[in-house]
Amino acid sequence: MGADVDMYAEARAALVQELVAAGVLEDPAWRAAFTEVPRHLFVPYYFVGGATGYERLWGEDPDPERRARWLRGVYEDTPLATRVRDGELISSSSQPSLMAKMLTELDVRDGHAVLEIGAGTGYNAALLAHRLGGELVTTVDLDPEITESARKHLEAAGYDPVVVTGDGARGCPARAPFDRIIATCALPSVPRDWLSQCRPGARILAPLATGLIGLVVQDDSHAEGHFLHTPAYFVPLRGGSPGPAPRYAGGLPRRAMENDLFQFMLSLTAGSLDPYEALALWHRERRPERERFGVTLTGEGEWAWLDDPQGPYAWPLVGGAMR
Repeated sequence: MGADVDMYAEARAALVQELVAAGVLEDPAWRAAFTEVPRHLFVPYYFVGGATGYERLWGEDPDPERRARWLRGVYEDTPLATRVRDGELISSSSQPSLMAKMLTELDVRDGHAVLEIGAGTGYNAALLAHRLGGELVTTVDLDPEITESARKHLEAAGYDPVVVTGDGARGCPARAPFDRIIATCALPSVPRDWLSQCRPGARILAPLATGLIGLVVQDDSHAEGHFLHTPAYFVPLRGGSPGPAPRYAGGLPRRAMENDLFQFMLSLTAGSLDPYEALALWHRERRPERERFGVTLTGEGEWAWLDDPQGPYAWPLVGGAMR
């Protein structure tokens, strides 16, 4: 047992060292959280994709080589598929470096109440609970199997955030108000209910259109912010309204279609801009990086924009008209 503990601690320390070297774990509080929260307790098994489907690796495998593969994967800086249903990925444990970036960008302070949308394995909630205390952390997921599993993982690791089974698009009014909301699932737009559950000045960080939008909440109907530079790919939020699928028209240059930034713009403007119009704008504006884009919510609507929320380039998001 002692040898196993040492093995896990060494693997965890190596991951933390890698994240520090990458420059994504500079905050001592988050460095301590990643050092002390045992990720292996949150991913007792995961799935590796292959030519014939998913292969399951787990920590109790009688084959020592497969157990070693499981442990290496747990403490690699990589996302892990943790729940597959009918061949479809429905839950995962995010890449640790991306988690570290998001937690840093969330900019929590002592005493902040945090709502997490998408419980996953419970690992991210454990990191938040390590930093803030379990009583200030709420994590929500629509799938009761996921929340029950997260509860068990959190209990095994010794953390006690509040785990709620419910529609994350509706937030968690019973636990409001919140100082921070972080989503670990991709959104078609920012749910209005979140704003009404935030204190003025609260920060929302959420995956949207293969990017991460950081919003500052002014009141229950107003929020605005820019995208981060970081790309982000997450399992979609279930329970909310689906967003329009990007229209990929034939004849667009292959170089553009393979460009991550153009894919981001196509996703962000889906349902508003024709793909050829999007390409023309993308070239005209010198292939803009994600951080030049932003999102605004008001009582009149919700829209994405390039450079200026009141400028000429703006597109409505799902669920509201333009300003």
